[in-house]
Amino acid sequence: MLKLRLKKIGRKNQPSYRLVVMVSSMRRDGRSIEEIGYYNPITKIYKVDNKKVLSWIHKGAQLTKTVKNLLKKLNV
Repeated sequence: MLKLRLKKIGRKNQPSYRLVVMVSSMRRDGRSIEEIGYYNPITKIYKVDNKKVLSWIHKGAQLTKTVKNLLKKLNV
């Protein structure tokens, strides 16, 4: 099953995340199929490609709770 979820990058105590599409059985920081956007919780900066998100949702990808809340903030 495909999932839209956050992949952690950055250093200790300075997290940054990429919004990615990956197989649900892969590790959190494992290989992703496609990177769709990014999110920095410290500076509150985020960017998401709406067209790619909607196309992956139409293809059957599931959203995690955190990604779902983030996309609600962006009105996607």
